[in-house]
Amino acid sequence: MNTLRHGSRARLAAVGVAASSAILLAGCGAANETAPPAAGGDSGATTDVSGTLAGAGASSQQAAMEAWIAGFSSVAPDVTVNYDPVGSGGGRTQFTEGAVQFAGTDAALDEEELPAAQQVCGGPDNVIQMPLYISPIAVVFNLEGVDNLQLAPSTIAQIFNRQITTWNDPAIAADNPGVQLPATPITPVNRADESGTTENFTEYLVAAAGADWPHEADGNWPVQGGEAAQGTSGVVGAVQGGQGTIGYADLSQAGELGTVDVRVGDAFVNPSPEAAAAIVEASPRIEGQGNFNFAVELARDNPAAGTYPIVLVSYTLACTQYSDPAQADAVRAFLNYIASEEGQAAASENAGNAPISASQRSTFQPAIDAIAAAG
Repeated sequence: MNTLRHGSRARLAAVGVAASSAILLAGCGAANETAPPAAGGDSGATTDVSGTLAGAGASSQQAAMEAWIAGFSSVAPDVTVNYDPVGSGGGRTQFTEGAVQFAGTDAALDEEELPAAQQVCGGPDNVIQMPLYISPIAVVFNLEGVDNLQLAPSTIAQIFNRQITTWNDPAIAADNPGVQLPATPITPVNRADESGTTENFTEYLVAAAGADWPHEADGNWPVQGGEAAQGTSGVVGAVQGGQGTIGYADLSQAGELGTVDVRVGDAFVNPSPEAAAAIVEASPRIEGQGNFNFAVELARDNPAAGTYPIVLVSYTLACTQYSDPAQADAVRAFLNYIASEEGQAAASENAGNAPISASQRSTFQPAIDAIAAAG
């Protein structure tokens, strides 16, 4: 049976920042704390859990991961968790190459990546993919004199496709009656790296904007021109540092930037965790990818009131089998904490995401319980 491999990138991730410019979030706890939650999120005894875990992936999860690592370190002080927010594409690559023990990704494993993950994990039912982080992707902007904007899907698409190039364009004015819009040029800002946030955003444009978005959904930005920035923080920084700029980023990272109310049906909906969670609850699970693969097909064209369709569902990737028993125990304990009511509340407070429901927690728990040493 194939077990998780540990390459040089995993060793580098476990060491710390070193010469890399990536941010590593390291958990370091105090002694004499309580144990991490057991199955179902209840308190349990896991005092023998120890070691170092290396993870990598979605930068959108960064604020949530900070909360998860801090909370977990307080209940499992002998485990150090490192997370490199290299981006979803990088996280999936490192996971499918066996270089990290877990990963975060804003896009589910595709038809090429899933077999690679199954090989690393030792079989089709040994891959875990759980949506443990749900958040709106906000369309963020920085436009002097304008605090609030409403935009229809086709208007958003034409802006990012560089067909609408000034802020006083008639299409933007039609979405914002009574708002004084300047003739400032529009500078769209997109991700420079392969990104699950980009893939989710372009999936929305494909589903909702029709012919006004003539590109396929992809984790790599498909439009030439504009301004590109690395990672979620890079996009937010570029939008914040410019004038007439507009971009897309996880709502938790939007800071003081303006956020667009998006047209859904006949109304404009503000990005919120509750509206994002409503779309996920209405979306069907993708079948036939393994017992513990909980990827969903997001219903982005759902016109129901109170739903926000530009949603990011960030998955946690792990295996049910690890060659190192101590690592298996640590991964199981960490995922238990992330999925627990306490862990979800900690992330929500720090990142503004939507906690998973009790029903979702019950559905995911057998996957976490299945994590063990390879036999």
